[in-house]
Amino acid sequence: MTASSQRKKIAILGYGLTGRLAALQLYQQHQVSVFESGKVSGEQSAGFVAAAMLAPLAESVLCEADLAELGMQAMPLWQSIIEMLDEPVFFQQHGSLVVAHLQDKGDLDSFTNRLKPIAEQSAQHLNSAQLAELEPALSGRFHQGIYLPCEGQLDNRAFYAASYQQVKDKVTFFESFSGNINENHFDMILDCRGLGAKPSLQNLRGVRGEVVRLYAPEVSLNRPVRLMHPRYPIYIVPKPNHEFVIGATEIESQSTKPMTLRSAMELLSAAYTVHSGFAEAEILEMQAGLRPSLPDNRPLVEKQGKRIVINGLYRHGYLLAPKVVEMALEQIN
Repeated sequence: MTASSQRKKIAILGYGLTGRLAALQLYQQHQVSVFESGKVSGEQSAGFVAAAMLAPLAESVLCEADLAELGMQAMPLWQSIIEMLDEPVFFQQHGSLVVAHLQDKGDLDSFTNRLKPIAEQSAQHLNSAQLAELEPALSGRFHQGIYLPCEGQLDNRAFYAASYQQVKDKVTFFESFSGNINENHFDMILDCRGLGAKPSLQNLRGVRGEVVRLYAPEVSLNRPVRLMHPRYPIYIVPKPNHEFVIGATEIESQSTKPMTLRSAMELLSAAYTVHSGFAEAEILEMQAGLRPSLPDNRPLVEKQGKRIVINGLYRHGYLLAPKVVEMALEQIN
């Protein structure tokens, strides 16, 4: 679609994760305008706060098999998306580990039994020696674990910055936009507002996620680690330059208040039990964010005239976003 007669005027409402992916796919062939209620840097969006894990096998414990399959299909899409960017973005697919202390072995067994077979991918059971070989920093700390070789992660903060730099001179941005757009001015409208679409999506709710970002120079991990926990699984995700994102999978709450003392203590104490080097870590951030979710916890792609709604990615934002956006853009005509 390079001919001028095929160029469309497209509005993107919201410049979080899905809005960014849509703009990257559209800016070369179409005239794109982005309307963002906050800052285009995206600090206010769930995708900026997130750990950006790509964990289709682990997520299959809690989601339908077809969504986990979509997550597997999104993995190579992420690689191609990052390769198209002029600025580097950390991406890895070295798998992930699931570990448990001896007293929580039952939780690890339950997690393992609920894994679904996804694209012929399977979990590998590790003993303490195998665990230490795969992740030397955990040597002697755990006696059993599960390795999920297909999984990965990316640096979401770097992706947010690089994706904006890629399109900033080719896309028209309207920052801190609070009005209504003139829909007659556009051929297509992509509604990527997340929770901002709540007035028109009555069943939309926020699911709270809480994360701590640490600088821990004494800790080296090669891949994300999930720790089975009596209340909920906790993840530790290594980012470049010895930064780590530590969080819990989800909390059914729409509160936008800062993180509670209880949550902070649970996350930080759990990290310390995984590696004592976290004791001297610097706390860079404590953040809470709300992820847009629908009653069935499945993503929504719906065409309403010339408006295409993308929403409800729940806890699967980075896992599913490339495929969900791809499905939405196929409906542009």
